[in-house]
Order: sequence, then structure tokens, then C-alpha cells
Amino acid sequence: MSEKGASAELINLLNRSIAREMQVSIQYMLQHSICNAREPDGGAADKEHSKFMKDRSSAWLPGLTLSLKAIAVDEMRHVADVAERIVQLGGEPTTHSDEIAIGKTFREMLEIDREREGQAIDLYRRIISVAEQENDALTLTLFRRILAEEVEHHQVFSKLLATL
Repeated sequence: MSEKGASAELINLLNRSIAREMQVSIQYMLQHSICNAREPDGGAADKEHSKFMKDRSSAWLPGLTLSLKAIAVDEMRHVADVAERIVQLGGEPTTHSDEIAIGKTFREMLEIDREREGQAIDLYRRIISVAEQENDALTLTLFRRILAEEVEHHQVFSKLLATL
């Protein structure tokens, strides 16, 4: 495959990936900041958080915020990697992100985050399929790696939800 020969469908899918990755990177970093600012002694307005913190070790909250921040950084790296691939293929990376959704409680945040990761998994499986059809080995390798990371992120959010 020629580096400048990607289909419009593949470029469109890659740009959907960038919009999604920008969205969750910002979303997770904002959630990290919100969670980090909440007091672990039950002083937060979030009743679910207050009850949870009384029932669990205060070590859970730093674990959540560290997970959110680390995943946000992973997602931003994905933006850079996919944007570079789009340019290599002769396309133009989007500058628009999907809509950011924060959530009002820890449970709602984690449910939204897990849902977004599930959507990414579906999208990236589609990208892998198209890259295979187009014999695009570089995009295929990139998205197999990204897909594996998104599956890990989905598992993190699922495990955190199971502790609530």
C-alpha cells in the first residue's frame, strides 16, 4: 500500500479515533482533578462518595485519581500517534473532539468512562478490519496496540465500578 493511498473511509475512521481520544483525555483529566479535590473524610457533597469513603480504605480515592490521570496520558499519546499516521497517509487530522461528559458522582463517572472505552473498542476493531482490507500494515500494528490498551482501560473502569 502506498503511504498516500489510504481510502477516505480509513482516514475518516482515524479522525473519529482522534476526536474520541481527545475527548476522553480531557474528560479523564477533569475527572482526576474533581476526584483529587474531594475530601476523603466524607466532606464532599457527593453522598455516594461520603458513604463509600466510610466503608472503604481512603487508599481507594488516590488509586482512582492515579488511574484517571494515567489513562488520560495514554489517550493523549494515542492522539499523537494517530494524527501522525493520518498525515503519513496524506490526510489531515481533525481538531475537534467528541463531546465531553464528566458525570456527577463517582459511579456515574466510571459508568461513562467504561462506556466510552467500550465504544473505542468497537471503533478500533472496525479500523483494524479496514486496515486489513487495505493491506495497511502500519495502521494495523498501531491499532492492535491501541486496542489492547483500550481493553485494559475498560477493565480498570469495570474493576473500579465493581468496588462501589
